[in-house]
Amino acid sequence: MKQVLADALKERGYETLTQVQEAVTQPELYERDLLVSAQTGSGKTVGFGLALGPTLLGDGEAFDQAAAPLALIIAPTRELALQVKRELTWLYKGAGAFLASCVGGMDMRDERRALARGAHIVVATPGRLRDHIMRGSIDLSHVRGVVLDEADEMLDLGFAEDLEFILGECPEERRTLMFSATVPRGIAKLAENYQNNAERVTTVAETKQHSDIEYRMMSVAPQDAENAIINVLRYYEAPNAIIFANTRAMVARLTARLSNRGFPVVALSGELTQSERTNALQSMRDGRARVCVATDVAARGIDLPGLDLVIHAELPNNHETLLHRSGRTGRAGRKGVSALIVPPKARSKAQRILRFAKLTAEMCNAPSADEVKLRDEERMLADSAWQDAISENEQAPVQKLMDQFSPEQIAAAYLRLYHQRHSAPEELNAVDAGKQQKPRAAFGPSVWFSISGGHDAGAEPRTYLPMICKAGDLTKDDIGAIRVQQSETFVELKQEAVAGFLANLDGKTELEPGAVLKQLASAPEISHSPRPKFKGKPRPEYGDRPHRKDRDDVRKPWAKREDGDRKPRHAKTDKPARSTPPVDWNDAPEPRRKKPKPDAARKSDGGFKKKPAQTEGHRPDIVAEPAKKRGPKPAGKPGAKPGAKPYAGKAPGKPRGDKPKGPPPPKGKPSSKKNKARATDASKRYNPNKGGEAAPRRPRKG
Repeated sequence: MKQVLADALKERGYETLTQVQEAVTQPELYERDLLVSAQTGSGKTVGFGLALGPTLLGDGEAFDQAAAPLALIIAPTRELALQVKRELTWLYKGAGAFLASCVGGMDMRDERRALARGAHIVVATPGRLRDHIMRGSIDLSHVRGVVLDEADEMLDLGFAEDLEFILGECPEERRTLMFSATVPRGIAKLAENYQNNAERVTTVAETKQHSDIEYRMMSVAPQDAENAIINVLRYYEAPNAIIFANTRAMVARLTARLSNRGFPVVALSGELTQSERTNALQSMRDGRARVCVATDVAARGIDLPGLDLVIHAELPNNHETLLHRSGRTGRAGRKGVSALIVPPKARSKAQRILRFAKLTAEMCNAPSADEVKLRDEERMLADSAWQDAISENEQAPVQKLMDQFSPEQIAAAYLRLYHQRHSAPEELNAVDAGKQQKPRAAFGPSVWFSISGGHDAGAEPRTYLPMICKAGDLTKDDIGAIRVQQSETFVELKQEAVAGFLANLDGKTELEPGAVLKQLASAPEISHSPRPKFKGKPRPEYGDRPHRKDRDDVRKPWAKREDGDRKPRHAKTDKPARSTPPVDWNDAPEPRRKKPKPDAARKSDGGFKKKPAQTEGHRPDIVAEPAKKRGPKPAGKPGAKPGAKPYAGKAPGKPRGDKPKGPPPPKGKPSSKKNKARATDASKRYNPNKGGEAAPRRPRKG
């Protein structure tokens, strides 16, 4: 380890290193690529900062003047990237390192100016870093080390293509470190393609998973989920708490509900801007906010001081998300609580997720209002203020209170003021946490009956259960097993209900037409063979079928006989195969050609076919006569009154080719000022482009 980094750890208060930090700082791994898998909260950020020290500093203890970046740290989320930058800043402060960040949601111009001034280490998210590479605003030719933090999360978020692009732009002689909580197939493939003989470092299995976190699965009624969250916050009164939800809408709902109840709360979700998300986390660090309601965007890498409580308002979709959510507490040796709010419908899902995560949770009910009040009294009496001596400044007010009020009045006033500073707990409906977990009680002594009709008749237990209850006036608790066999069905009844059952039958042996009842002396032998998939007649038994070559009804391939003739395709037919005479290509007939069309019917100019002119004698019955000329037009319009002026006809119009080009003349009087302004305004005229190309059209408004 570099001395300048050891001094930074000592100044920060580090006495011992964690397992992952000790593993990656071994001298034999200084030049090796690493694939590290460690549980969340194990100090991975400081670990890869220490591992990069010999690669970046070399033989010296300080950096040279900042220019092109020497190291790239890639993180999946903006908050994690900014947190990594903050951690590496104090770690490399003594070495004179300049750090720059490239994350989405921030001003790209500021990032480009920071990169132009020079930086030794660049912390970025995959999408924004790829934008800078494609714009040419970052030079990766001098990169010596690349770190992929939370690599499995980046693959889950769809950054695989971006990572391959970034690693492809870096020099091949670099050192690549991959840190991940788990190593799925995608991470192993990425390491195989972009790492050189990587050393696998595993610290997950050395200790119990999340041994410093206490898991509690709290059962609540369906309508009390949000009220239970309020009671859990009030019960623990943690300095910092985070509540996880699955959707942004749920985050907004819980934030509004807690804010109305007086909790100092902030929200953290993907719909917020980067500045709003940064301010929310800073509020939690400064103590201005005590509760953070977030989606899974905060489940990776976020480290908040004093975060002792994690509440899962909605269950995650898989066990890995549960581990990362809960890993926000119990970090660096601190203790924490992870509470799962579980309605009855989600109980099996919660148990399955805990089983896959190999965790054991304490099953209990959410804290009631009485339990919260009792816990408040314990905290109030355990306060150190009761043991502190009365100062000189407090002597006069204390004596004034003692003279004016009785001790009982002072105590009651103190309790009222204490409760006013805290939100009142909610009344919850009682829920039996183990109600659905109780095993079914033993059925007890029983008597068996047989009913004619089984699988062959299409019998099912759901058809016999109401039939028996109706015929013998029984309940479903009086009936035990119903076993449907091939030709009959066996039913188990409680021994104390048999007498009433037979009395209600009154000697009848047929429950319904075709269902004959018979009492058995002992328990029957029940066959557990699977039910056939068909109904009706059993499948006929087939003997051994002959081989395909020995069967006559199978199409056989063509074969040649000894005399050269071909064998018919079907063995059943005795018709010989059709023989085709050989073709002599030297004496082949000429190919058929199309008959040429007459010249009169051809299309010479591409127009329609011209009909031949009719000559005299072509149609003897028709005599061609010259066309008659039209006479002068009548004096007036048709239907005009007598004495009207003669109709002179339409005025001759201008030919179509003489129509003037250009825009139409302006409307209105020629002498108007508006028209004069149009005539003098050259911008309103149409000026064709002299270069021969059409002038670009202006975009229309609206």
